[in-house]
Amino acid sequence: MTNTRPGTSAPGFSSVRHKVGAALTGFLDAKDEAAPGTELLYLTTTLRTFLTSGKWLRSVLCVYGWQAARGDGEMTAALRAAASLELFQVFALVHDDVMDNSDVRRGQPSAHRALAAAYTEGGGPRGRAEAHGLGAAVLLGDLALVWSDELLHSAGLDPGTLAQVMPLVADMRSEVMYGQLLDLQTTGRLTGDIETALHVIRYKTAKYTVERPLHIGAAVAGAAPAVLDACTAFGIPLGEAFQLRDDLLGVFGDPAETGKPVLDDLREGKATVLMALAVQRASPTERETLRGLVGRSDLDEDQAAEVRAVLESTGARRTVEEMITERRDAALTALDEAPFPEAASAQLRQIALAATDRRT
Repeated sequence: MTNTRPGTSAPGFSSVRHKVGAALTGFLDAKDEAAPGTELLYLTTTLRTFLTSGKWLRSVLCVYGWQAARGDGEMTAALRAAASLELFQVFALVHDDVMDNSDVRRGQPSAHRALAAAYTEGGGPRGRAEAHGLGAAVLLGDLALVWSDELLHSAGLDPGTLAQVMPLVADMRSEVMYGQLLDLQTTGRLTGDIETALHVIRYKTAKYTVERPLHIGAAVAGAAPAVLDACTAFGIPLGEAFQLRDDLLGVFGDPAETGKPVLDDLREGKATVLMALAVQRASPTERETLRGLVGRSDLDEDQAAEVRAVLESTGARRTVEEMITERRDAALTALDEAPFPEAASAQLRQIALAATDRRT
C-alpha cells in the first residue's frame, strides 16, 4: 500500500479512485465467495455494474479529507472508509430511482429496470417483471446499506477513532434522508420559493456529497475541530454549487454526456432553484407556460423547449450560473485559509473547479 505523508504530493483523483475501487472489489469478492448460494450473484452483479459507472466523488473526498487532517502512514483504513461511502451511495441511488420511477441511471438502465429485464430473460413471466424489479431493487439497496456498515466497521479503526467517525456517518445518513424527504415534499409544487429549494440542496447534496465525506476522512486521521470546521467552510458552498450545476444539466445538458434523460427533471416537476427563479420572475404568460408544462409526465421535447425558453428569458439560467461561480469562489477562499497540507489543498482545488464546470 502506498504511504502518503504530510508535505508530499497527494495522489490524483484517478489514482485514489483506483485504490478505493481495489478495496471495494476485494470486499465484494469475499462476499461472493462466502455467499450462502449462487442466487446472491443476481444482486451483486447489478451492484458491481452500478459501481463501475459512478463519479466516486464522495469516496475520493473522503481520502482527501484524511490527508487534509494530515493522515500519515498506511491508507488502508481511509480507503475502506471511503469504499463504504460508495456502497451507501448505491443504496441511496437505487432507492431514489425506485421512488422516482426512473428508467435510466448513469447512461444505463436503473437497477429496478435491469433486474426486471434479468428476471424475464431468466424465464420469469413478463406480467411479474415490474413488481419483481422493484422488490429486487429494494433488496439490493438494503444489501448495499448493510455492507456499507460492515465495510466501515472492518476498516481497522481503533475504538477511539471509530467513536469519532460513527456520529459523522450517522449525521450524514440522517441528513440525506431529510434532504430526500424535502425533495419528495416539494416535487410537483411549482413555486418561487428559492430559500426552500436551497434548503433541499444543502441537505440532499451539499452536506452528503462534500462536507460529510471530508469530515469522515478527516476523522479517520483524528482531525482537530479546526480541520472539521475548515472542511465545512469549503464543503458546503462547493456542494451547493455542484447541485446547482446538476440542476442546469438536468434541463440543458446533453443526455449522451450526462447519462440521464434531459426531460426527467421537467417531467417530475423538480423544485429546483432554477425553476423557483423562473417562477418568481416570469410574466403571467410565461408563468402559465410553466404551470401548464412542468410536471407533465408526457412532456415532449418541443414542450421542453418552451420551458427552456422561459428559463432563459427570465434570466433564471444566468442567475444560477452566477450562483455557481459565487459558491465556487467562496469554497476556494475557504480552502486558501484552511489548515490543510498544500498537497491536499491542491487536489481539493482541482476538484472544486472540475465539479462546478462540468458536462456530466
